[in-house]
Formats: sequence, structure tokens, C-alpha cells
Amino acid sequence: MLYIFKYFWYSPPPAARNIDACLYVTSVMRNPCYILRYIIYMCALAAALSATGCIEDAVSSSPSDQPSFSTDTVRMGELFTLDASPTHRFVVYNRHDKVMNISEIAFRGDAAGQFRLNVDGQAGSSFHNMEVRPNDSIFVFVEATLAENSADLPVQVLAWIDFRVNGVTSSLPVKATAQDVVRFSGNTRYSTDASLAANRPCFISDSLVVEPGATLTIPAGARLLMHEESEIIVHGTLRIAGTAEKPVSIAGHRTGFVAAQIPYEVMSGQWGGIRFTSTSRSSEILHASIRNSTYGLRLEHAGGDAASPALVAANSVLRNTKGYVVDATLSSVALLGCELAEAAMGVVSLQGGDCTINQCSLSNYYLFSAVGGPLLQVGHYDLENGDSDDGLPAEMPLNLAVANSIFCGYGGDLNVGNFTGFPVTFTNCLLQSAGSNDDNFINCLWEADPGFNIDRHAYIFDYRVGPTSPALEYADPALWGRYATLLGTDINGDARTPSPTAGAYQRPRG
Repeated sequence: MLYIFKYFWYSPPPAARNIDACLYVTSVMRNPCYILRYIIYMCALAAALSATGCIEDAVSSSPSDQPSFSTDTVRMGELFTLDASPTHRFVVYNRHDKVMNISEIAFRGDAAGQFRLNVDGQAGSSFHNMEVRPNDSIFVFVEATLAENSADLPVQVLAWIDFRVNGVTSSLPVKATAQDVVRFSGNTRYSTDASLAANRPCFISDSLVVEPGATLTIPAGARLLMHEESEIIVHGTLRIAGTAEKPVSIAGHRTGFVAAQIPYEVMSGQWGGIRFTSTSRSSEILHASIRNSTYGLRLEHAGGDAASPALVAANSVLRNTKGYVVDATLSSVALLGCELAEAAMGVVSLQGGDCTINQCSLSNYYLFSAVGGPLLQVGHYDLENGDSDDGLPAEMPLNLAVANSIFCGYGGDLNVGNFTGFPVTFTNCLLQSAGSNDDNFINCLWEADPGFNIDRHAYIFDYRVGPTSPALEYADPALWGRYATLLGTDINGDARTPSPTAGAYQRPRG
């Protein structure tokens, strides 16, 4: 039948190519041969459609005809209690030649009603007599809102989705981890010294504000889950006291994947950032992972000087921002042993002030837009060029010392400028750009490849140097100065001496 169909479909009479439609129809109707062909064609088509209808109308009753699934387990990952989960999807296949009637789809082991289903666009807790055509499929979507469990540590949650077909039940496990959190709603202001809890994650719905004269301590192992547009605003002092064994984590609250296989882990702009104002003093960030923000660390006329900076950030990971990872205007800041990476505007911006960068890795392979500037944007504070007037001198040069650091990534190493006569030095640094040493660039390696492991398509951003990198044993501990104690170990707690590797990590990959 299919052969006959194809013959008449693809083999019009030769006359069709040479006469108009009316003449063609007339010629066909006067030709008994073509009339016969037409009748045979219509009969063949009717028979094929009738046969197809019979197959589709047949419903399986065999216990051996069971559904198959696109996954063996629905893994929902870590879920924060009382918050709706992301939606997870899987496919139910009928790989048989008859209609499959799923007599029931329902959760088992979910007496509290924490899980929700949507089957082929219909929401509910259970479904009956869902038909799946031969060699066809349906989509099933799973969501959850887990109840609090009064536990500090994560609690494993397990349920099953049962599919009953022809008297046989197939079960698909659903696994999740329920984590209770400490919730902060509205602006939380600290006018006296205080410390956050570390036993449970802290869910920050709005902002934390540290008033002048107050100190907020975030202890080792603490985890801050930041809601959209939430900030940490520091008018006083912030102490992030992480360790290599128990780092502090500050990031957006979403887990799982944005779409397809893009993890929220690499998505910038999920919350505001940490802002240090002109009254902030003596803040410290040790062994922290701060990521997924809009503007990273922003220092706004946060005074101090090279001997007493407004902020010291050491052995920390600062990455994934829509702006700069660190943006300092007329401020004093020391960046020590830090990974500074992945920012749309550029990684670090310094305008005036006193700044130290030592044993850092500056890299930029930002995923979601073109990179807007170099790894390091530097400039002098100049009112004539549009800088704001806060009663400060019209011109204040940048005092910058960069040592033992690596520059590699999109956007170039730094903006081109004339540093002659200004206290701006780069010593024992690896730069990917071409250049030469002079009074400002001392004992630097140019056109150097540190051997980072970067695979943007697989979301791999490994800033440990390669096993044959020129960064190995290239750093000079004599340049650590008064920060020798902080720089004696790296992010992972590995000792840098006796032969320090340039950049944030002492040990190479492998």
C-alpha cells in the first residue's frame, strides 16, 4: 500500500509539466487509465488510514508492556525548607506498538504532601487513565516545598512516583536534601558588635547593614544565601573569619541549573554585593568564597593608607560579577593570595588610593557577554575628568604595588597609561601581553602562559597553574613584606615556602 501511495504521489503524468491545471484535470477525466489510477490510489490511501486507526485504537493489556523513563532517579539536590524548588523534568516513554493506559500516577512516601506533579500540562497530586500513544511519550514535571525539620545538618528526603500499568507498578525514586536556614527579613542593622551563626545557612532576604563603630563577624564555615538585590553595607567593620578547612561562602540562594546544564554557580547578578563606605575601617575577609553578585566588593572613598588599609582580603575566591570583582575609588585595599576572576566589566578597577595586590590570580573568561575592560583598570583620581567632589583634592594619584601575581584572560592585562613618575609597580608578575621591563615593570615575564585549565563549554575554570608553568617557583617571598603571615599559606592551606608559586595557588594541577 505504501508503495502504491508513493507511486501516485511522486509520479504525476508528464502532461502536468506542460499544460495548465484546467487542461490537466480535463485530460485526466477523459483518460480511463488515469481514472483507474486515481481510484486505486484513493482505495490504497483509505486502507492505509484504516489500518493505522486500528493500530492506534488497540490498547495494551499485557503486563509486560511497561513504561520506560529518561532517568532512573529524579535528583532535586539541596532544597532550602519552606522555599519552592526549581522544576525538574523527566520523560515517560511508551516503546510499544499499542496504546499504553497508565491507570494511576501518584506519589508514595509523601504523606505530608511536600511534592507536586504536572503531567503533560495538568497539575495535581495524582492522575488516572493517562493514555500514551504507541512509540510516543509524555512529560512529567516535579516540584517540592519541604517542611522545616529542626536540624542543623541537611536531612535526606526520599519519595517515589508510582506508575501503574496493566496491574504492574513501576516506581521512580525522587531524592532531595532538606536544609533548614536562619532567615533575615528586611534590613537588618547592627549598631553594636555582633556575630552571625554558622550552624545553619543564613538566608538574607534584604540587606545586612553594619553601622559606624560596629563590627559584624561572619565566623568560619558560615554560609550566606543572598536573595535578589540584597547587599551587605559596611559603614563600620566587617570581619569574615574563614579558614582553609572551613571557608565562608556568600552567594546567591539559587541552586541547581538556570537552563539546560548551565549551573547557577556561574551566573552573575544574583544579588547586589558588599559595599564599604567612607566611614568603614579595618575590615578583613579571610578564606571566603564570594560570587554571583552584581558589583562584587565596592569601596567608596574608604580611606586608610598602605599601612592601615580599609580592607584586607586574603586567600579568598572573588568571582562571577556583572561589574568588577573589586571596584575601589579613592580607597585603601590589600588583595592577598586571592583568585579574582570572571567579570563582565573587567576584574579589578582602582581609581586613586593606596592598593596592594600580592600572590593573586587575575583571570577573565566571562561567559555571558563580551568583556568590557582589562583585567586591571587603574587610574588617578581627577576631578577635572568627572570624578565626584567630596571636598577632596582635585587630583590624587594611585599608589599601587603588584607582586607575584598572574594576569591571563580576555580583555587584556591592564589599561594603557603612563605611570612614569608615579608609585605604580609590577614586580615578579606573569603577564599574557607583550611588553618589556622598566621602572614600573620589574622582573616580569611577558607573553607568559600560566597553564590554567579553562573549558567554557563545560563550565570548568581551574586557576591552578599547569605542571610545567613558568609561574612555578617564580614568586619572591621577600616581596610579601608585612603580609608574610597571611601569604605564607594559600587558599587551600598549602605552605608557599620555600619555593612560592606565583598566583593564588601553590600546588599545580595533577
